[in-house]
Order: sequence, then C-alpha cells, then structure tokens
Amino acid sequence: MRGQAGFWDIDERYARLSEAGDPLEKLNAVVPWEVFRKPLAKALKRSDGAKGGRPPYDAVLMFKIMVLQALYSLSDDQAEFQIQDRLSFMRFLGLGLGDRVPDAKTIWLFREHLTQARAVENLFARFDKHLTRAGYLAMGGQIVDATIVAAPKQRNTDAEKADIKAGKIPDEWKDKPAKLRQKDRDARWTVKFSKAKAAEDGKPQPRDIAIPAFGYKNHASIDRRHGLIRGWNVTSAAAYDGAQLRNVLDKNNTSSTVWADTAYRSKKNEEWLEKNGYVSDIHQKKPKGRPMSEATSRANGRRSKTRAFVEHVFAQQKSRMGLFVRTIGIARARTKIGMANLAYNLTRFVWHEGRTASA
Repeated sequence: MRGQAGFWDIDERYARLSEAGDPLEKLNAVVPWEVFRKPLAKALKRSDGAKGGRPPYDAVLMFKIMVLQALYSLSDDQAEFQIQDRLSFMRFLGLGLGDRVPDAKTIWLFREHLTQARAVENLFARFDKHLTRAGYLAMGGQIVDATIVAAPKQRNTDAEKADIKAGKIPDEWKDKPAKLRQKDRDARWTVKFSKAKAAEDGKPQPRDIAIPAFGYKNHASIDRRHGLIRGWNVTSAAAYDGAQLRNVLDKNNTSSTVWADTAYRSKKNEEWLEKNGYVSDIHQKKPKGRPMSEATSRANGRRSKTRAFVEHVFAQQKSRMGLFVRTIGIARARTKIGMANLAYNLTRFVWHEGRTASA
C-alpha cells in the first residue's frame, strides 16, 4: 500500500541514521550492557514467573532507558514519548515498530526499585571494574570538585523552613499527605559566588556576585589520565565541599597526588591525606589580611591548569546532558545524579575507544 512503511524502508532509515553518525549506535556497539545484568537482578529480586501474569520488561532494556534519560534530560513521560517517536531510541533499545514500549509509570517504578535498593552505586562500581579490565586504570592522580545540581524551588514559609532545617515535619503538612509528598525536605538553599565582570575602565569589581541556588551537590573525583569519574557522593547544596574529600577519593589510583580548590584546604584534610598516603596539591588560601605572595600565586596557577579538567565533566553534565533533579528527596536525587555520573563515564569510554580504534 502506498505510504505504508515496509521492512526495507525502516532498514533504509536506520542506514541513513548510521551515516549521519548516530551516537547511540556507537554507544550500543562499545558498551557491554550485559555486565549490568547481575547487579540489576540483585537489586530487583524478581520472581521466576511461576505465578503467571505479564512478564516484566527486560532489566537491561529498562536500565538503558534510564541511560537515555540521563543523556537527554528526559522525564518519565518524555522518555515514553521519545522512545515511540525516535527510531534512534528504538534501535538503541532493540525495539521494533510493533514492540510494546514501557510507559511512564513502568519507568518510574523501575527507577524506584533501584533507588530503594541503592543499586546505582553497585552499577557504577560494576562498570568501573570493566573500565579497569579494558585497560583504563585510574592513573595520574585525582582531581576533586563539586557542583550544584538544581532542583525545583520550594515555596515555604519561614516557620516551615525552620522546621525543615531542624529535621521536623511542619505541623500543617502532617495531615496533608499529598502536599507532603511534593515537598523536598532534603534539598537546601545555598549561595554560589561568581567573579564579577571588570568595570568599563578595566579595573576589577570590589565584590563578587552572589547567586542563590537550591538543590543538591554532586561531589566527584576524576582520574587525571583518563578523565573518568572514579568516586562520587551526593549531598544537599548547602553541604561543605571540604567535608566530602575522603568520601570521593579513589584508593585504587596509581598516583597519590590530589588536586582540589581552596574549599578542600584545611588542617584536618591535610593531616588525613598525609596519614593515608596521599600527596596534597590543593590550592593554597590567601593569607587573611595580607596579599598572596607571588610564589603562592604562581603555584596556584599551575594547579589550576590541572584542576580545570574536572570542570569539563560538570560542564558536559549540565550543558549537553541538562542535569536537573526532578525527583523528591535525597535518595532519588542520588539515583538521578549517580546515573548522570555513570552515563558520563559510558560516553567517555566510547570516546576513548574511538581514539584507540583510529590510532
């Protein structure tokens, strides 16, 4: 029938997508997705199907949907629509035109099960093992930093804010379960400082720009050699960066050097690093009430050239991947941000493999 798509029409469309350089095709070809099946099965604890009923969707397929959500900043409803709408997504998932597509509720429930099992940590660790076996060992030292991940702003009264900070549930919310479910009591406000642009006469501005932000923080360390995320943690946006240093460092890195900005420079951290065999190359702070010496300034400049690599990771997550927390609570935010970290490593791995193949 005229206008009806046939087998060869779809095949031709796929061929044209490949010619255009479909990034998902490359991702599918390089990543060994089956390495995730065992940790997924452990987290989901599905029955053997002896009691009957509709069989669940394949766990790896559902996990790949979460990867798509992380790469393209898709909500559950958007993911359902885009899978049905885009041939590249269907091919990535191994679905045909006649196959059932998981709906938004199914996607939400799958992610919720992984959140309850805290499975993202195991999935991340499993792929990190694969990276090591593939020759991408953590090498060259590690660079540590944190970035704020925005979440929907909460409109609360001063009294409600005080209760939340004290770890209490406001009285007005206790008898309103629907409202309580929509209130994020884990995310926090913080102030992010940014350098002000120079004045018209070229002189620097006397004050930095203070930008309020609400949400969570993604604390991460990358290895200097390959630029892969090796350790990470999630806190509220108000958490102090320096307190997370020991939570994100990778003990398997072949080099002991650690780079970080001045937020991580403290007597406690320096003592801990030395005690655990690390070499600190953390930025020096400006002496209080005195100008920074020229030697210290030059040393910090040298450190900045290395430390800047971790900013590229966060820039990709926020610009290209559109990282944003749509969920409620730190447990779900941890799954969301953890998947973004894993998705970044997946794409970085594909990039490294492409360089190796073309060399």
